[in-house]
Amino acid sequence: MIKQIGPWIDEAEIREVTEVVRSTWITEGKKTREFEKMMQDLTGSKHVISYVNGTLALYASLIAVGIKPGDEVLVPDLTFIASANSVIMAGAKPVFVDVDRKTFCIDAGKAEGKITTKTKAIMPVHLYSQAADMDDIMPFAKKHGLKVVEDAAESVGTRFRGRHTGTFGDAGMISFYGNKIITTAEGAVLLTDDPVLAEKLYRLKNHGRKEKGVFIHEEIGYNFSFTDVLAAIGVAQLKKFPRIAKRKNELRRLYEEQLRGVIEFTHVDERASLVHWFVNVLAGDAGADDLANFLKARGIQTRRFFYPLHMQPCYAGMKSGVRQHGSFENSEYAYNQGLSLPSSVTLKDNEVLQVCKAIKEYCKSGKGSC
Repeated sequence: MIKQIGPWIDEAEIREVTEVVRSTWITEGKKTREFEKMMQDLTGSKHVISYVNGTLALYASLIAVGIKPGDEVLVPDLTFIASANSVIMAGAKPVFVDVDRKTFCIDAGKAEGKITTKTKAIMPVHLYSQAADMDDIMPFAKKHGLKVVEDAAESVGTRFRGRHTGTFGDAGMISFYGNKIITTAEGAVLLTDDPVLAEKLYRLKNHGRKEKGVFIHEEIGYNFSFTDVLAAIGVAQLKKFPRIAKRKNELRRLYEEQLRGVIEFTHVDERASLVHWFVNVLAGDAGADDLANFLKARGIQTRRFFYPLHMQPCYAGMKSGVRQHGSFENSEYAYNQGLSLPSSVTLKDNEVLQVCKAIKEYCKSGKGSC
C-alpha cells in the first residue's frame, strides 16, 4: 500500500525528546520557548504563542478579539470542520461563505451578501496550503469593521506577496497535527503582531495568569498549554523544514511532469509561494470517488477533499447555531472533483511513478474527462 500521508520522524526527533525527558522538565518551558522563537523566525510574526491544538487556538483567538455570544463570523464553506466549531465554542454563529472557483479559499465577493449587523469577524482559511486572497480580504474586513482571524493550519511555509500566511490579520493559527507539513503530534501556534493581544492569548491558555507558578489570576482562563515534549518534536521538525519544504514541492513537480495533459491539478495563485501540504488533482467527469476507488484497488491511498460545511449532518437542524443560506456551488464542485494524492515527504520517486501510471490507466479507460 502506498500511504497517502505521514510524518517524517527519525533519530532527530528521538534525540530532542530524549533530552527533554531526561531533563525531567516535560511541561511547557524552555524547549517550548525555543520552538516559539524558531516559528517567529520562520513566519516573521512579532509574537508566537503555542497552544495544545489548533481548534482551541482558534477559539482563544476569537475570544481575545472580542467575539461574543450572538455575534456572527464569516467562515468558508470548504474547510475542516474545526474552523466552524471554534466559532460555535465561542458562542457565536458561523456563517458559511462559498469559495473561489480557482483557489477554493473564501471569496470576499460572495461574503458581501452575508454581512449583517451581527457580523463581527471573518476567518479566511488558507486551504491545502493555498493562500487565501488577502488583497481582497483585508480591505473587505476594514470596510465592514471586521476582525480577521486566519486559519493557516495547513500552510506553514506559504507566503502571499512575500508575507507568511497567518500574519495579515489580528491573529493567525498554524497547526502541527500529525499529518501536517511539520508536526508536534498535536499542537498549534498563534501569530500576532499586537503585544496586547499576545498577552491576552497567553493568559487565556494559562488559567488567566501572566506567568506560571503564581496563584493570582487576572482574568478567567483555561489550560490550553503546550508541553516541552511536543516542542522537542517541533524543534527537530523545524531544523529539517528546509528539506521537508523542498521535498514537498519536488513531489508536486514530479506529479505535474508525469501527468501534464492527463489530469488537472489545483490552481496555485501566482502571488503566492507554497509549500504543498497535499498534491491535489481534479478528477474529471466521473468524480473523485470513482478515481479514489480505482486507485485503492491498486494499493494506493488517496483522500477526498473536506466535506462542505453546509452539508455536514451535525449542523442539520441547527437553524439558530449556523447560517448556511445561499448557493455553495464552488465548494460542492471542489468536494466532488478534488482528490489528494499520496504526498508524504518520505514518498519515493518510484512510488510517485506508480501512482501516475495508475492515473494514466484510469484516464485512458475513458471514465473521466482527464
